[in-house]
Amino acid sequence: MADTGRSPQGRVPLAVVVVDHAGRVSHWSTGARRLFGPDREGAVGRPAADLLPVSGALPREEDATARGAFGAYDELEPDLEETLGGRMSYPTAGRARLDTSAGPRDRIDVLWWAYPLVGPGPERLLVLAADARKLTGGPGTGPDGPGRPGAGERVAPGFALHTDFPAADELARGLPEILPSMSVRESARIVAQVLELGYPVLEFSHHDRVPVTADWGVSRRTERKARRAEAARAAAAGVPSPRTSAEDADDAEDLEYVAVRERLEFLNEVSGRIGSSLDLSRTIVEVSKAVVPRFTDVAGTYLREQVVAGEGFPEGPPDETTMWHRVAVEHTDEPGRWDDVVPVGESMPFPAHTPFFQCMTSGEPVLVPYISEEMGNGIASQFEKRDIRPLITHRSMLVVPLKARNVVLGFMILLRHQERPLFNDMDRVTGAELAARAGLVLDNARMYTYQESVAETLQDSMLPHIEPHMPGCDIATRYLPGTLLGRVGGDWFDSIKLPGARTALVVGDVMGHGLNSAAMMGQLRTAVQTMAGLDLPPAQLLRNLCDLAQRLGEHYLATCLYAVYDPIAGELHLANAGHIPPVIVRAADGRSELLDLPTGAPIGVGGVPFESVRLPVAPGDRLVMCTDGLVEVRGEDIGVGLATLCESAAHPAASMDDACDTIIRSLAGRGGRKDDVALLMVRMSGIESDDVAQWELAREPAEVPRARGLVRDRLALWGLTGIEYAAELLVGELVTNAVRHARGGRVHLRLVRSGTLLCEVEDTDPTLPTLCSAGPDDEFGRGLRVVARLARAWGASRTASGKTVWFELSLVRRTPAR
Repeated sequence: MADTGRSPQGRVPLAVVVVDHAGRVSHWSTGARRLFGPDREGAVGRPAADLLPVSGALPREEDATARGAFGAYDELEPDLEETLGGRMSYPTAGRARLDTSAGPRDRIDVLWWAYPLVGPGPERLLVLAADARKLTGGPGTGPDGPGRPGAGERVAPGFALHTDFPAADELARGLPEILPSMSVRESARIVAQVLELGYPVLEFSHHDRVPVTADWGVSRRTERKARRAEAARAAAAGVPSPRTSAEDADDAEDLEYVAVRERLEFLNEVSGRIGSSLDLSRTIVEVSKAVVPRFTDVAGTYLREQVVAGEGFPEGPPDETTMWHRVAVEHTDEPGRWDDVVPVGESMPFPAHTPFFQCMTSGEPVLVPYISEEMGNGIASQFEKRDIRPLITHRSMLVVPLKARNVVLGFMILLRHQERPLFNDMDRVTGAELAARAGLVLDNARMYTYQESVAETLQDSMLPHIEPHMPGCDIATRYLPGTLLGRVGGDWFDSIKLPGARTALVVGDVMGHGLNSAAMMGQLRTAVQTMAGLDLPPAQLLRNLCDLAQRLGEHYLATCLYAVYDPIAGELHLANAGHIPPVIVRAADGRSELLDLPTGAPIGVGGVPFESVRLPVAPGDRLVMCTDGLVEVRGEDIGVGLATLCESAAHPAASMDDACDTIIRSLAGRGGRKDDVALLMVRMSGIESDDVAQWELAREPAEVPRARGLVRDRLALWGLTGIEYAAELLVGELVTNAVRHARGGRVHLRLVRSGTLLCEVEDTDPTLPTLCSAGPDDEFGRGLRVVARLARAWGASRTASGKTVWFELSLVRRTPAR
């Protein structure tokens, strides 16, 4: 790299321009004067956008009006534009043709590189520019004749990142010589930034990349160095030294070495750029951007639908029925050209007689050096709904499989424009290696996505689907997975319908994380469901649960809070096993407080008694139960979290969901949370005495018609005349069973109106009824089948004195006639 007028092989004369923070030229080299025209006095201090065709490197508003000493300019290469506040955040390069004052026939073909500069000095942008005509022998000439650029004459500026050319020291020594006069420290700062951002290189059509600085990356054998030194001495003595065939062979070998090294560096660069995340979508974008435009002009990525969905797929090679999801299309064509024909997000099978099908079934790259019109028509004819001929005809195509562990996950379709060299066998090897590395990264992302999906499915299957409305109360819940070990934990919540219109409320937390904790949580939750169905008192239920945990294993420990809400009595019955206390929010004054409960020992410790307390509640009071993951943060006293919980729980909200969201925002967003969170909130509205009717019945068959009459009269009083026939029929069946099978005592009948009509029949027989298969001649066995068919829901549970059989009917209200 040198700011001289000479152009030896491998070197390009450069124009050097420095732009300050105001966007004005602060340095204008001699090469800049020769290339662009204005002298130093006429350039320094002027807006750089008026003098330089550096699109994307200067602020948009200035760049849009850039004309200056030249007419309109045409950008030939797309610039990698990413501005922040009007300034670049990374280096960019491009190519432009400028109309001079001599007219459009005398155009300047400019290659440029722009580096953002960071530091205390005023320099903010370094621009290097060169005349492309020095490389092509003048405008419009080429090996194919005037006006037809040859295949080897396409030149594009770029950057060689993460390379280690032996001549890097030469750049470090030569760059300060062409920079403006400045201190050694400032010059070293700029040189260090340029070296870090990337070496300026040129890309020729017949070679992948050739460095700007001479002989970068070229092997230096001892005999070659000696021969060149001898030729230099002969030239200094004025003795001509004719070029030999050995030297020509050496240069050819050098170019081949450069090409091979450049491909290895490209693969190394791609490997470093992809795989920065286990997110499947981000990985796909990284792979696409890594190959365009450096290796190809178009890259379309397709994956199996099951891979995108995070699911498994059948073994064996894909076939014509396999659906492939188009996940990314990266290209350098004009915007929108590919969007209508091949939109991202579409799923489709690929026909058999196509290169794409051949690639995905064989698992090997498929090279089509040139797609003629006839071949393009043949490929396009296999697709009924898409005319892809304009996108593939007259282009070179390489289809590479994305596979891991000999399983094809997808494939990439790579296309090159006509101006670029055709894909060859070396490109096929490079593409195969690229696809192999990308396939491993995608497979890791796929497996991670699959494991995340499995974990979430497992967690969702273990968490109950809570009904928002239970008799006399409304319920809202939230669950936040932890940030460790596959997002699976042992926190859970539950609500269980109990006899007498009561509701059991449970929140528990198995100690630890991962699948073991989740499995333990599932067992404990099932046990709580079973024992709640037996209508055990809270303290006795926790005692039995502790015994069960000890039988399952000595390492099983959990905390649990169990509460029973009786909306008719307006009472809470609670017991605690080592869990954090709940919060009660009083409707009368909005005051919130932690309930002072006997803490008890965690489930699984054993040998410690559990105590229960009864707490009166009023309609509108709210109960908040949660796990410690919501209030506990590493390095902070748990009392701070509990105080925040009380404060946020008392905050007024329009709905139960809004109230839960307020608590989550106040507590879960604090830093350091790694545990999962379970939150259950209950608004206890109660059931008025006017909505409850209950009677005692004797154990006599004559009580059955009486029970029907009582139900009919009460439904008429409540205005529920639309369900009186079904209610009478079902009450008659349950009372008949109770009268027939009760061992003694009286039968209790109760109706509760609360969102639904709940009917309960209680007797002293502990044997639970079961559905029977009654034959045509059987006299009994059909009652419960009638109940199961007509009721919205029904069930039976044991009580301390016998059992309760219940059913629910949806309410039908009739508006009185006017």
